[in-house]
Amino acid sequence: MDRVRLDRWLWAARFFKTRALASAAVAGGKVQLNGGRAKPAKLVQAGDQLRVRVGPYDWILTVRAVTERRGSSKDAQLLYDESTEGKAARARLAEAHRLAPSPRYEGKGRPTKKDRRKLELL
Repeated sequence: MDRVRLDRWLWAARFFKTRALASAAVAGGKVQLNGGRAKPAKLVQAGDQLRVRVGPYDWILTVRAVTERRGSSKDAQLLYDESTEGKAARARLAEAHRLAPSPRYEGKGRPTKKDRRKLELL
């Protein structure tokens, strides 16, 4: 097998827990194949460039191998090569999230409706 569906490859590479989530992400524009939007049934082969957005993080990948079977996480990491700039950007974003203060209610007891609205604006 030298080509496989995009949603199936994303599931096998462990970017999404289910194929349904992978299909929804592709249909929602969270996955780009070779610089453009793709459909879940688009065929992926070795050498293709992928940009996958999972939560706030972007993965910039090159497909090394294709498979329809989901294996262990070690096997999944062998399916792709990640670019160094993508890895560095994800590390910077993770560090920013770790250092960012979380908004908290500093008053006494349960916040009032006015206090909750102020919290939502932060």
